[in-house]
Amino acid sequence: MNILFIHSQKDSFSKDKPLSAQTAMQFGISYIASFLKHQGHETKLVVLTKRSDFNVLDRVLKEYLPALICFTSVCSEYKFISSIAGYIKSSCPEIYLLAGGPHISLNPEDCLSAPFDALCIGEGEEATLELIDQLKQKKSPAKIRNLWIKSEGKVEKNPTRPFLADLDILPFPDRGMWQEWISDRQSAWPILLGRGCPFGCTYCCNHALRKLAAGRYVRNRSIDNVLLELKEITAKHQEVKRIYFEIETFGVKIDWAIEFCKKLENFNAKITAPLSFGVNLRITPKMQLEALFSAMKKANFDYVNIGLESGSEKVRKAALQRSYANKDLLAAVNLAKQHGLKVSLYVMVGIPGETLADFKETIQVTRLCLPEYYELFIFYPYPGTELYRVAKQSGLWRQALYEEKERSRATLDLPGFTKKQILSNYIWFEYHIYKGHKPLIQILTVVLRNKIYTSPWSYSIFTRLAANKSFLHYAVKIKNLLIARKMS
Repeated sequence: MNILFIHSQKDSFSKDKPLSAQTAMQFGISYIASFLKHQGHETKLVVLTKRSDFNVLDRVLKEYLPALICFTSVCSEYKFISSIAGYIKSSCPEIYLLAGGPHISLNPEDCLSAPFDALCIGEGEEATLELIDQLKQKKSPAKIRNLWIKSEGKVEKNPTRPFLADLDILPFPDRGMWQEWISDRQSAWPILLGRGCPFGCTYCCNHALRKLAAGRYVRNRSIDNVLLELKEITAKHQEVKRIYFEIETFGVKIDWAIEFCKKLENFNAKITAPLSFGVNLRITPKMQLEALFSAMKKANFDYVNIGLESGSEKVRKAALQRSYANKDLLAAVNLAKQHGLKVSLYVMVGIPGETLADFKETIQVTRLCLPEYYELFIFYPYPGTELYRVAKQSGLWRQALYEEKERSRATLDLPGFTKKQILSNYIWFEYHIYKGHKPLIQILTVVLRNKIYTSPWSYSIFTRLAANKSFLHYAVKIKNLLIARKMS
């Protein structure tokens, strides 16, 4: 059977190459596609943007003739992905439409009015295969665990099956189907180390997803299985130089992580051009990181992502349920740098309960850390999370779905932190952190980018200009010339 996967990236400069890097691939549908391929089915991917004219989709529907189309969606993409489903259902009503992903898994009741034939709640490999088997037999799909199935105006709400216990039984994710949609194919390739997270951060969906099914939610793949995938990638793609290991936190099982690093070190010792690695690390109080960072450096890790989120210990503990102190984070950052690891921080602004004074603490702590990189996000209340419930009950959040750009537009007007103040601090964050540490022209370039990014009208103009390759070429030349002049 031919199965088509549709991934949306509505906010993109390019409709032809809408994904900026390899890490933009979505693991959920990549694993499902690979799982179905190993069962003898044909799979294909289409990535659509708000700028797509749907000619690509029309051609695929006509030539590929899929019997099943699978969609995935996060909250901010849901309205767009639903409109795509409606377009397909009106022109090809015979194609069965299945939708899944975190937003649908956590809010299935709100998604029943969309033109999907079934919704997948939780993990999708086995449920999708069972659905295909029934469709092949010309049956009306029924009694498939993890699926809510529409039939004759009714909805069959089936229970979930336990979380997949052994991740090693899954074939490696299908990366090939993403390559034609990625602009920077030389970027770091992602490898998933496990599923689930042991922590209960209120802004994240993990605390809600773990309640969807029975069985162990936090699962790591075996080290040997990961190395097998690494060998396969480097054998097929000799251009790969960097790997990003995707996991909620690398440090939960320190012994496992150190053993993994030792095997990566041995792997690199046997190849001509050693690979470099990056990973995510959650800080906990009194965490013993000396041995881990030492092992990571020997394995050729060159950077580590660390979640600061808020520099206010009050906000971190009360609003986010993250219990480490600033001294724990600063010690971890300094130790990482001592071992030659670059540090990237995740930072949020506009968190419920946060004041302007609290965010000034975030600026102070980030400036003390002086990370090589950071990612700053404006808080976005994802439906299904604890902080969404808090924001809604407190009257801060009055919309069902926020349709503008998530995490770069101010969403909440907080009692001690207005939207205007949140937006201003987002725009000028680079200046506050690196003033005196980076060339001013370089800092102001980022400030200008943030200003453009946070304004709907300027961003709309910029995306149109950015689609013009000549504009991009001259913009980069001017930027480099200004930086060179400043440094000289």
